Amino acid sequence: MKFEFFEHTADIGIRAWGDSLEEAFENSALAVFEVITDTSKVQEKTTVDIEVEGYDLENLMYRWIEALLFYYDTELLLFSRFKVAINDLKLKGKAFGERFDESRHERRTVVKAMTYHEMEIRKYDGKFEIKFVVDI
Repeated sequence: MKFEFFEHTADIGIRAWGDSLEEAFENSALAVFEVITDTSKVQEKTTVDIEVEGYDLENLMYRWIEALLFYYDTELLLFSRFKVAINDLKLKGKAFGERFDESRHERRTVVKAMTYHEMEIRKYDGKFEIKFVVDI
């Protein structure tokens, strides 16, 4: 399982996993866009390069999701696949997707913002788990 949603008052909680920190960041982004639409219907017609820095892992995660939501908010870009490389507290990522097309893409819930609420990044049994809440 790449991710799951958990109950949260008025917002949506997400838990994402990966065999690496990078994969957990990728799956976290996928979960956010799954809140917005059915990502299985999003084609890889465009690629966006994203570079962010953080002062700790939680801030890096916050900035990663915030950067992706910026493209949705300003260009109506939906993403269905991500590739992330993390070196120190610098992330270089690629997001693959396309513009929202009302004839093919389901409108689910608008994600207004990333939050630090309940954010936790941990490693256990050789895997990474990221937990966070998005504002809807």
